[in-house]
Amino acid sequence: MSAEPVVTPAPVRVDRSENSKGLIYAVSAYVLWGMLPLYFLLLVPTNAFEIVAWRVLFSLLFCALVITVTRKWRALTAVLKKPRVVLTMGLAGVFIYVNWQTYVFAAVSGHVVEAALGYFINPIVTIFLGVLVLRERLRFMQWLAVGISVVAVGVLTVGYGAVPWISLILAFSFGFYGLIKKKVGNDVDAVTGLTLETAWLAPIAIIQLIVVAALSGLTFGTISPGHTLGLVTLGVVTAVPLLFFAAAARRLPLTTMGLIQYFAPVLQLLVGVVVLHEAMPVERWVGFGLVWVALVMLTIDMVVAGRAPRRATLEPV
Repeated sequence: MSAEPVVTPAPVRVDRSENSKGLIYAVSAYVLWGMLPLYFLLLVPTNAFEIVAWRVLFSLLFCALVITVTRKWRALTAVLKKPRVVLTMGLAGVFIYVNWQTYVFAAVSGHVVEAALGYFINPIVTIFLGVLVLRERLRFMQWLAVGISVVAVGVLTVGYGAVPWISLILAFSFGFYGLIKKKVGNDVDAVTGLTLETAWLAPIAIIQLIVVAALSGLTFGTISPGHTLGLVTLGVVTAVPLLFFAAAARRLPLTTMGLIQYFAPVLQLLVGVVVLHEAMPVERWVGFGLVWVALVMLTIDMVVAGRAPRRATLEPV
């Protein structure tokens, strides 16, 4: 009997792993969020109220286009049949509106560093809200990180000569937003969620534009074609990082997402200090240093907990 010939299989091209795709999506989302202050500065002399109003309306329009292209109107209609979810998304819209308005004001008024601080302390605020609202039980390291962050806010208050309200409003508004989104996370995808939130906010945005037009006049269409295009693309700038984030969250473990989330405030801090030359006296460096110590502790705790058997404790998001 003759031996059968050995057939060597042709090499198969291996697609990029889901984990690698998730990393690309996550880094892209946080880099885009980190560079937002520069985008908003390009829209000057438009004030923060007009920017946010157009951001709401063009985000709603962009979401409608995405839903049309992807044929997801049926999914949106299904969500609209759940009044509790729709009302919950309206509440989420309120918090994201406060967050957007505060952030854009910080970007165009020379407070980018303070805005970065808000997103540095957001994971700690998320833990704090978990204890107060969800009655979560924290590990020792998490309690210690929360305590250090409180000291950091005290140091920064002395350094600023006032309570860092921009940082705290950003951290708490986004913290409550995340808390609400967690409640409906299984019922609403990223695009549907943003559609509902901006639909709730559309009347506020229209009223806001009317007030701005009456008080100072609208800049839309009056500066230059590039400026007008910048306002129109606010919807894309808002939705694309959110879609990247949603794609990453489906592919990456929570611990990895928790580590990558610091890309955005790091970039914001660099923009504020290096590009915009905002002041960073010693007191601010000390305050930021304490916040970073707390974040390192949270990160270590998060990684260790991620390797341990899953249990009912709060993980910073």
